[in-house]
Amino acid sequence: MTATLDTRAAVSVDADRGLLDGPRRRRPRAVGSRITVNGLLVLGSLYMVLPILWLVFASTKDAAGLYGTSAFSFGGALWENVVAVVTEGDGIFVRWMANSVFYAGVGAVVGGLISVMAGYAFDKFQFRGKNTLFGAVLIGVLIPNTATVLPLYLLASSVGLTNTMWAVLIPVLCNPFSVYLARVFSSGYIPDETLEAARVDGARPLRSFFSIGLPMLGPGFVTIALFQFVGIWNNFMLPLVMLQNRELFPVSVGMSLWQGYTLPMPEFTPMVITGSFLSVVPLVVAFILLQRFWRAGLSAGSIK
Repeated sequence: MTATLDTRAAVSVDADRGLLDGPRRRRPRAVGSRITVNGLLVLGSLYMVLPILWLVFASTKDAAGLYGTSAFSFGGALWENVVAVVTEGDGIFVRWMANSVFYAGVGAVVGGLISVMAGYAFDKFQFRGKNTLFGAVLIGVLIPNTATVLPLYLLASSVGLTNTMWAVLIPVLCNPFSVYLARVFSSGYIPDETLEAARVDGARPLRSFFSIGLPMLGPGFVTIALFQFVGIWNNFMLPLVMLQNRELFPVSVGMSLWQGYTLPMPEFTPMVITGSFLSVVPLVVAFILLQRFWRAGLSAGSIK
C-alpha cells in the first residue's frame, strides 16, 4: 500500500514538473516560429517597398545617372524629367493621366454602387434562381480578366464601340469580386431587424436601401470603390485591345508606348521612369484620403 502511494506521489510530482517545464520547453519553438513569421513579413515588405524606392531614386536621375550611379542614390534631374514628361507630345502625358482618372473614377463610383446594390440584393432579397446567379458570380471571380478581353472586344466591335471611351468604361462597371465582397459586407453590417422595422414603417425596398442600407455600407462601399479604382487604374490589356487612338489611352498603355521608344531613343528611359512614378501618386493619395473610412469600418461591428 505504501509503495502504491509513493508511486502515485512520484507520478504527481513528475506531472507537476512537466506542467512547469512545459512553457520552458515550448519557448524555443515559439521563438523560432516568431522569427520565421517576422522574417517572412520583412521579406514580403522588402519585395513590395524596394521597387517603389528604386522608382523614387531613379526618377531624379538623367540617362547617364541611371547606369553610372548607385541604384539607391539621388540625382539632380527630377524637375527636368518632370518637365520633359509633361511637355512631350504637346502634353500627351497629362491627357493620359486625365483619361485614367476618368476611367478609374467613374468606374470606382458607379461600378462600386452597382456592386453594392447587387451584393445587397443577393443578401437581403429572396428570389427564384438566387443561388444559381450567385454561383455564376463566384465563377466570374475565378476567371482572369485577361481571358475576357477578346470576347469583350468582339462584343464591342459588333455594336461599334471600339476605339471609344465606352469600350473601356462599360466592362469595368460590374466586377464579380466586388459583388461577392458587397454581399459579405451587407451580411455583416446590416441587421435584418433594421430592414424589417423599415418595412413596418412603410419604407419600400429602394427607399430602405438608399436611406438605411447604403449609409450602413459606407465603409464597405469605400473599400470596394478603392479596389475598383486601383484595378481600373492598373488595367492594361482591355484598353490596349480596345483603343487605337492614343488620345484615349490611359497612362498604363501610354507608358507602354513610351517604353517601346527607349531602345532606339535612350533619352526616353528617364521619361518612362518619371512618368511611372507620377502615375503612382494618385493611388497613394487615394489610400491616404480614404484610410479613415476603413478604420470606421473596422470598429463598426463592435458598436451595437
